[in-house]
Amino acid sequence: MGGKVGIKGGAFGNASESFPLGGLNCPGPSHPGSGRENQAMARHSKPSVVHNHQGGYHRSSSTSLSRHGLLLSALLLTATNTGISGVNAYTPLSTCSLRNLPSASTSDFDIHLDSSPDSLLAPILIPRVPGTEGSRLVQQHFVDFFTSQLPDWTLEWQNSTSTTPATGDEQIPFSNLILRRDPPWIAKGDHKKKKEGDVKRLTLAAHYDSLYRPEGFIGAVDSAAPCAILMQVARAVDGALGRRWEGIEAARRKEAEESGLGLDDDGLGSEEEEEEEKGVQIVLFDGEEAWVRWTDTDSTYGSRALAEAWESSPYEVSSTHSNRLESISLLVLLDLLGAENPRIPSYFWDTHGAYGDLAKIEGRLRALGLLETAPPPLGAFLPDSEKPYNRFTRGYIQDDHVPFLERGIKVLHLIPTPFPTVWHTMLDDGEHLNLPTVRDWAKIMTAFVAEWMDLDDVLVSQQESCAVEEEKGGGSSMEKDEL
Repeated sequence: MGGKVGIKGGAFGNASESFPLGGLNCPGPSHPGSGRENQAMARHSKPSVVHNHQGGYHRSSSTSLSRHGLLLSALLLTATNTGISGVNAYTPLSTCSLRNLPSASTSDFDIHLDSSPDSLLAPILIPRVPGTEGSRLVQQHFVDFFTSQLPDWTLEWQNSTSTTPATGDEQIPFSNLILRRDPPWIAKGDHKKKKEGDVKRLTLAAHYDSLYRPEGFIGAVDSAAPCAILMQVARAVDGALGRRWEGIEAARRKEAEESGLGLDDDGLGSEEEEEEEKGVQIVLFDGEEAWVRWTDTDSTYGSRALAEAWESSPYEVSSTHSNRLESISLLVLLDLLGAENPRIPSYFWDTHGAYGDLAKIEGRLRALGLLETAPPPLGAFLPDSEKPYNRFTRGYIQDDHVPFLERGIKVLHLIPTPFPTVWHTMLDDGEHLNLPTVRDWAKIMTAFVAEWMDLDDVLVSQQESCAVEEEKGGGSSMEKDEL
């Protein structure tokens, strides 16, 4: 992470072109076109004070809301805030599911590739400047992981090019990788002819590029570790997603047989179906870092390009959502995670409900003794769950979420304040990561995704063990293990 604001720079490549990356024929990056676009984006709610990651604050030109406007906003947002997770039903995980969360092994976050060749993290702990061999190797690592271990996830590249202040007229390629897991009937085009544009997606994101200078900079917390965390989360929930959707399809087939209706008949499960049109996607951004100094045009190259591309990529007219941007239910951006004792504030009132859900998960995991780290000085990674409305300001930290935020997308920004002490120094390497903290973040985020996707009854593959535990009084409800 560099310091942050958003404008667009670069010419777009084909968003899903087949490209032989490292000998593997898969949807991969290409960078056609030259020249430079530099189009200002509409700002919906630019903050009065913005923290930029170059170490200070700057004023924006926006005016503050009136006192009455603030009160009205509070009343309106309160109605939606408690249910940001409420586009769909949100069921907290049972104690049994929390105890049996698929977890990362020690080797998954090993920082040494020679001792752990299957490590998710070690291959990312190299310089990853956009357009360099290091960047290509990390891209290949992502592709290899998802194609070999998670074949049901759709891989797609979105590409752009841009000049930078450090490289003159040279067009630098920026490649965002999108990994998507939709209900299988969407891919098949059946289930009442549901389409890609009918799915609302929880979107998890991190950036994988590293600083141009100082030369050799690794960026372990910034943001190799967040990328590895998201890889682990995808693997941890993949089986449960499949079981949930298989159960829905099996129920539909049984209902069709018993009723004599066809699988696409409007009389089958229509009320439940609307609830189930949700998926999850992971976006690994390129080009987040500034090349010289954080400005609107020297930063967030990849996220600016992706937000604009998705806004201008309409779905079919009959789709539920008008474009890919609108299909995002919540954007959860991870950055600067992996140092010990992080403090993650709640930055946005309209996603404070989702923040509270995440904080509650952390608290329950701690109460059950399922996290490795001791509670930090403030008692939790996420200490702001009781933050009142009047303590929210219009300031925010600049990052890859800004191009989406400015287009009306709800954002949960998981970035610590203050930043880790190793931020933008050569000490931000694997040796200075706190690996128990990394593993705890993976577990917390896995539980959050499982709750959002309503996976409680399928998270544990052997559900009989949960049933036995509940009968013996082990507890299935959230209340039994709350602090």
